[in-house]
Amino acid sequence: MTEPSSEPKDATPSVIARHHTMLGALPFSDTRDFDDAARGFLGTIEHAKIANSQGRTVWSLEPYGFLSTEQAPPTVNPSLWRQSRLNMHHGLFEVVPGVYQVRGLDIANMTLIEGDSGVIVVDTLTSIESARAALDLYFKHRGPKPVAAVIFTHTHTDHWGGARGVLEEDTLATGRVPIIAPNLFMEHAVSENIIAGPAMLRRAQYQFGPFLAKGVRGQVDCGLGKTMAAGAVALLRPTDLIMATGDKRVIDGVEFEFQMAPNSEAPAEMHFFLPGYKLLNLAENCTHNFHNLLPFRGADVRDALAWSKYLGEALHLWGGKAEAMCGQHHWPVWGRERIDSMIREQRDLYKFAHDQTIRLMNHGLNAAEIAETIQLPKSLEGAWHGRGYYGHIRHNVKAIYQKYLGWYDANPVNLDPLPPVASGKKYVEYMGGADAILTRARADFDKGEFRFVAQALGHLVFAEPDNQAARALLADTLEQLGYAAESSTWRNAYLFGAQELRHGMPKTPPRAPMPRETLAALRTEQLWDVLGIRLNGPKAEGKHIVLNWSFSDTGERFVLNLENCALTYTKGVQAENADAGFTLARATLDEVIAKLTSFPEAVAAGKVKLSGNPMKLAELMGLMDEFPRMFEIVEPKRTVVVVV
Repeated sequence: MTEPSSEPKDATPSVIARHHTMLGALPFSDTRDFDDAARGFLGTIEHAKIANSQGRTVWSLEPYGFLSTEQAPPTVNPSLWRQSRLNMHHGLFEVVPGVYQVRGLDIANMTLIEGDSGVIVVDTLTSIESARAALDLYFKHRGPKPVAAVIFTHTHTDHWGGARGVLEEDTLATGRVPIIAPNLFMEHAVSENIIAGPAMLRRAQYQFGPFLAKGVRGQVDCGLGKTMAAGAVALLRPTDLIMATGDKRVIDGVEFEFQMAPNSEAPAEMHFFLPGYKLLNLAENCTHNFHNLLPFRGADVRDALAWSKYLGEALHLWGGKAEAMCGQHHWPVWGRERIDSMIREQRDLYKFAHDQTIRLMNHGLNAAEIAETIQLPKSLEGAWHGRGYYGHIRHNVKAIYQKYLGWYDANPVNLDPLPPVASGKKYVEYMGGADAILTRARADFDKGEFRFVAQALGHLVFAEPDNQAARALLADTLEQLGYAAESSTWRNAYLFGAQELRHGMPKTPPRAPMPRETLAALRTEQLWDVLGIRLNGPKAEGKHIVLNWSFSDTGERFVLNLENCALTYTKGVQAENADAGFTLARATLDEVIAKLTSFPEAVAAGKVKLSGNPMKLAELMGLMDEFPRMFEIVEPKRTVVVVV
């Protein structure tokens, strides 16, 4: 083993041996995906490079030039290398005459469907800049056309964040362009990442690896695409909701048949079929990888059984009818037989994972034991689109277990364990001290037993966070696990953990205020919920504050009540004994939260009418926590969470 250092290392012989085994186990000679990913290419932007109005690059594939070589380097799993190279195809592509996709200008795709008078835009990418560049690229090759409609297939930001890049302000003002989305789109689009947003954003750094260098020892892909765009994001409210499977619309002369797929890849998601184009779009539920049932950033566990049933229903509705199938990630598939085969295999992939997890669970296996036991059938194991580049069978089965039984495996040993620092210190003591652990860990590292080495050293780092030898060896260990990983998310997590052990957390600017557009999309009840989770309970001990709120533009009335260290609210009433009352426009409250103005400034401008003792609001706000953008993950918390 090499001497400890802060630089990335080479792959060890044991990792290289694993890669060699995988090269012999999977059908690398099957190159149809490369043909499909390149099919219909019309043109692109050099290096897919996009800048914002200030000249800052928000998206570029130029840093991924190292993926031009066909053979995987020793530091990247060869299966992941293959997927990473496929995700390098970028530009405008014809799916069928009249239907086009922009791929590789963001992690997601924009699908463009030509109607009688204009173009229908399906999903508007993550950022305004990417969306505008994608539409301009389409106009360059197909000629300028008005946007006839916008469709959001589901609630994740990479599918709606760039909407203002395809719809101008004057167009929005007239409301003549329909914005179509699945039922409950707004509720989920604005709430899924709000309550636990600060923690999710930090965890997402491990999932996507944005602070890793792009390269053969760093970030190579995200499975679904290269990475997340870094531009401006804004949410537009849909004007037309699809309510049920079987709903139809004729949009600019194009007939759409819709299928609802809630609680699959997203809490609100839908598919559609275009009979006139013989084109099927299954959004993000039938992509070229095994998807995530529980992303590392955190989310509600996705329903694998429902997911499988939606794919089965899609096959029943449109099997044998579609001649092309495209999704909102990856590349299309052509031919009725290949389309139906892919849907069947994806359907069975999620059903197998679900049913076999439950079967083993009912035999008494816990989540870790199921993950160690389960093996995909050969027919699915060899299907490239079933590989775990984004999700992975070993963590998807744990998600299924969690959905049904929760975090507790019923063994009382695991009911109330010590937290990481306390247990780490006891483990180190029981194992004979730091030197004894390091001696054994180095020997096991040389044998390629990285999983247990990581566990043992994790305890040591939490017991002795300044033990540089422990940190260095744990970083080296996580790095080798990253090099071995087929899943992009696993690789990113391992390599970013190694980087933070070596160099500490990245320096980042303070968290930006929530955008006004997002605030405007939140229901007032959701704002109060967000405020409630910021309340520092111990600080509020013994306090009782009652505030009346009346919003002049929405007609809403609320009583906000602090009592028993909990912040609650009642809608539609006012309290007679309130400490203070505030009458204002909801839009004014949004401006205050977005830090476009302050509450005293709004009062001085006559935008807020007061009654009672307004200092009670200041007292309440003094009890609120500000959440840090960064916090330690692979080592103990250096900053003690304030509790009083």
